[in-house]
Amino acid sequence: MPYILLILTTLFWSGNFVLSRGMHAEIPPLNLSFWRWLLALLILLVFGYRHLYDQRKLIFEHRRFIIIQGLLGVTGFNSFIYLAMQTTTAVNAVLVNSCIPVLIALFSLLILKEPLTLRQSFGILLSLSGVTLIITSGNLSSLLELSFNRGDLLVLAAALFWALYSIFLRSYPKDLHPFSYQCAIVIVGLIGILPFYLLELSSGKSFSINTASLSTIVYVAIFPSVLAFIFWNRAIREIGANRAGSFIHLMPVFSTILTVFFLGETIEFFHVQGILLVFSGIVLATYRIPKKAQQ
Repeated sequence: MPYILLILTTLFWSGNFVLSRGMHAEIPPLNLSFWRWLLALLILLVFGYRHLYDQRKLIFEHRRFIIIQGLLGVTGFNSFIYLAMQTTTAVNAVLVNSCIPVLIALFSLLILKEPLTLRQSFGILLSLSGVTLIITSGNLSSLLELSFNRGDLLVLAAALFWALYSIFLRSYPKDLHPFSYQCAIVIVGLIGILPFYLLELSSGKSFSINTASLSTIVYVAIFPSVLAFIFWNRAIREIGANRAGSFIHLMPVFSTILTVFFLGETIEFFHVQGILLVFSGIVLATYRIPKKAQQ
């Protein structure tokens, strides 16, 4: 079950990357971030208000954890991604974002003292090589021609935030309901986004309300915000950040598939090679040999 949730999560996030880049000229980044999470909160409250109210004392007791997670996962990660999409390409963003599994492994080792096994390390590198093959269209030498800018640094900062958010889920309070947690961190995250959103508005940056902008906000509110966060949080709690992190490498795979279905592009041989490498790496990084088989 956690693996299905992780697959769906990366599918939803892939759509988020594609839409945020495609609409970067129409919707300013902090506008998108604020309205995305405001709508997500309203949706969450429909299902989670009672849990949030009943567990208010538990939330207050763990307020430090809630505040950190809200600022990292809601304010930091998503706002930085949307800001980055103003000045970087989708290829660069996916490439930099693909370092998240490595960052998760590094922080798990430094902060949680959780070592990464040789098999997991090889699996991450194998899936990362598949990502690289896909985004370079099978021409690895093109990596030498990539140029990085301020937007890429923002993606890296977002990746750092998400890696920290993921490993801190280990401290998730045992009795805290997922809806209570999600509502609480979104409230914190919105408070963090609000001053920057108001600053963006004061500079004259806003967006026109039309079918495209509304559809974008509804999608990023429901799928990457509500569903993906709940799925990711549950999967992390069940299998750990190290094993879940490698699923991030599915994002370029799904991006490729989405362009085939919606933009009419064709799958090339390097796509197949890359997808096979990504899946092989994920299986290697997450599969556990049964104890009986080890004896």
